[in-house]
Amino acid sequence: MRVVDAFREAYGTEPAGVWHAPGRVNLMGEHTDYNDGFVLPFAVPWGATAAVAPRTDGVVRVMSLQAPGESQAVDDLDEARGWARYAVGVVWAMRDRGLPVKGADVAVDGDVPQGAGLSSSAALEIVVALALNDLYDLGLERMELARIGQRAENDFVGMPCGIMDQATSALGREGHALFLDCRSLASRPIPFDLSTHGMRILIINTGVHHELADGQYAKRRQECESAAKHLGVPALRDVTDLAAALQRLTGPERDRTQHIVTENHRVEAMVGLLRAGAVQEIGAVLNASHISMRDQFQISCAELDVAVESAIKGGARGARMTGGGFGGSAIALVADDRVDSVRARVLAAYEERGWAPPTFYSATPAAGARRIR
Repeated sequence: MRVVDAFREAYGTEPAGVWHAPGRVNLMGEHTDYNDGFVLPFAVPWGATAAVAPRTDGVVRVMSLQAPGESQAVDDLDEARGWARYAVGVVWAMRDRGLPVKGADVAVDGDVPQGAGLSSSAALEIVVALALNDLYDLGLERMELARIGQRAENDFVGMPCGIMDQATSALGREGHALFLDCRSLASRPIPFDLSTHGMRILIINTGVHHELADGQYAKRRQECESAAKHLGVPALRDVTDLAAALQRLTGPERDRTQHIVTENHRVEAMVGLLRAGAVQEIGAVLNASHISMRDQFQISCAELDVAVESAIKGGARGARMTGGGFGGSAIALVADDRVDSVRARVLAAYEERGWAPPTFYSATPAAGARRIR
């Protein structure tokens, strides 16, 4: 195992164990998380694998096969740099809770496709959290590990993410999506065994990231919070009469509210279809979600729209953009025997426009974080 060999070479000893945590893709529920709503992600087959051993001197040493020459050893955790802050931040978050984590040697190997928005950072946080939980016998439940990973990213790294990514990595189950209530953090696995239906999710990574993405994300959040305030509810998740709410709002707040409320309904509709075993029927829900993100939430872009439209023309049962928007990836529900035609149609559409070709990854729901050695 590469990561074990790297650990031996870096630290001159054997690891105490090896753990793996996956990345994720969001099947349904975009921008609903910070509105206290519902999401339906699933763990993907790629993630972070870590060989770890405890230390007694308070030092944290980290190295990654994806960042050769960037090994770091810190006793003052604030000195960690770059990617290492995601791993070291977990130690910081655990110590901040008073947990007896004295130190660790960590070697990491990752295979999450770069730039596809599949949450390699959450995979790194959760694999380190699970390893330390086991090695120090902390007795933390999986959702607590997710909260620690989120705390590391929010307060140590400085990225204001929700808890969806970490929860999916910690709680994912093979052949299932994860239905998560972002207010209560209640969750349950939902059957999503694509292989028995001869289908898969095709991830289409456009490879583009438009400059307005970060600022527009913050603006969308502000618009949602302002709309909730005008409606007198804690969050847009609490809107029960959409028609009445829309009559009280104008401009962007009206559009954002329509997307969030209907997107929560789409998550619940998809859960119902999947529990009924109607996997092939969820394509229409994917399509409706993309139209809402394009027209009401206005976070799509030409590259995502072309990917979605050409995938459907190529035979996908449904498709939508996934993630924060303004670039990144789309997902398509595709029968195994139509993958080549969908891929060809998307590639042709990009070539016609003179765009660089997107990359494709086939994904079925994978297991969550676990010890593998």
